[in-house]
Amino acid sequence: MDSCPMVKNILLLDSEGKRIAAKYYSDDWPTSSAKLAFEKSIFSKTQKTNARIEADITIFQGNTILYKFVQDVHFFVTGGDDENELILDSVLHGLCDAVSLILRSNVDKNSALENLDLILLCLDEIVDRGMILETDPAVIAGKVSIINVDGAAPLSEQRVSDVYCWRKSEEGGGGNDLRKMGV
Repeated sequence: MDSCPMVKNILLLDSEGKRIAAKYYSDDWPTSSAKLAFEKSIFSKTQKTNARIEADITIFQGNTILYKFVQDVHFFVTGGDDENELILDSVLHGLCDAVSLILRSNVDKNSALENLDLILLCLDEIVDRGMILETDPAVIAGKVSIINVDGAAPLSEQRVSDVYCWRKSEEGGGGNDLRKMGV
């Protein structure tokens, strides 16, 4: 292999094998039905394994697939059969840990669906057109959203919905709108 490592797809499936989020960077699955069939078959192959503590690896349909289960969310990173497993593992761990940071360690299907926009931004920060850009979960999460533990981040660095919720809680849930807050 004489080029940079490439990722073919990143998948997040629920505990029933249904798609939560997916990004495909390869033409190996040209149609939606081919993508869904791949997702169903990889879920069937891996559902009986115990990849909750450590990531696991399998070779499937000529692809190297690393996967990890966190509660009811199954994370998959697919590369070619000649890709370096350690690099794919760093992508998988970067993704899992960044999602955990963004969801404040509450990684489950409902939280993932409620924050799907942030998860998709995570995928975009990690991989672009199959090329790996970033694997450090703190950097990924920092680019995707401001992780604000103490509420001290300036208003310009917060999402409008976060500011609105914070302001509403400060005012006791009153009927304030964003115009009154100066946003």
